[in-house]
Amino acid sequence: MDAGNQTGVLEFLLLGLSEDLEWQPLLFGLFLSMYLVSVLGNLLIILAISSDSRLHTPMYFFLSHLSFSDICFNSTIVPKMLVNIQTASKAITYGGCITQMYFYLVFLYLDHFLLTVMAYDHFVTICGLLALVSWSVSILVTLLHSLMVLRLSICTHTEIPHFFCELTEVLQSSCSDALSNYIVLFSVTGLLGIPPLTGILFSYSRILSSILKMSSTEGRYKAFSTCGSHLTVISLLYGTGLGMYLSSAFPRISFCHFCTPFSLHKCSFFVSST
Repeated sequence: MDAGNQTGVLEFLLLGLSEDLEWQPLLFGLFLSMYLVSVLGNLLIILAISSDSRLHTPMYFFLSHLSFSDICFNSTIVPKMLVNIQTASKAITYGGCITQMYFYLVFLYLDHFLLTVMAYDHFVTICGLLALVSWSVSILVTLLHSLMVLRLSICTHTEIPHFFCELTEVLQSSCSDALSNYIVLFSVTGLLGIPPLTGILFSYSRILSSILKMSSTEGRYKAFSTCGSHLTVISLLYGTGLGMYLSSAFPRISFCHFCTPFSLHKCSFFVSST
């Protein structure tokens, strides 16, 4: 192990979106307003679904879980970011960083699984079980990532070119061998990401094929509007996530990851109105 390793590191430095002091008030106002709109919008969705018996269907059941997940996702990342901007501090404790990373991953995985099971909402008798499985797998997979990170030694140079403790950035701060962490990360991404996404695309290809065979123009329009909302949410989740990792060579361009939950909120509202 290198002499520069520090197993008892006290804090990380989140470099954020910009180090220009003139941008800080604008960033604070922008993200605060987006956060409040996102939380309020998702709370209204949950309240509408819970109070209207006509919305007690599998799709809206999963939608309420998705809205709750988005609130938690945003609340894991944005408040700390706002505090750092307001206090002109970039620090986050080691424990705080690991905790933030854990909950961020839990709700990111949960969004992924909920969108997957929403594509199969015709299994009306087991929707509660599917939601429970989504929560359980998200928590267990994230726990595995977090425990494997805790065994690593962190270098004294602990700057993270991001506004939150993203897993790959934390791994890059390690001075010990993180090969097993990357293997688990890519394996989990492959096993839990590609098959569900393939299933979603296959399911919707069959649905679209059936829609195109409809003779009624009104029926086709209604079906397209319902499926289109869900497909938009899926595109935003996977598209912005893929964009963030493909642009990893440009760490300053990191707005897209926050846009994922915020965009999910907006599309969730469109789904709820169809």
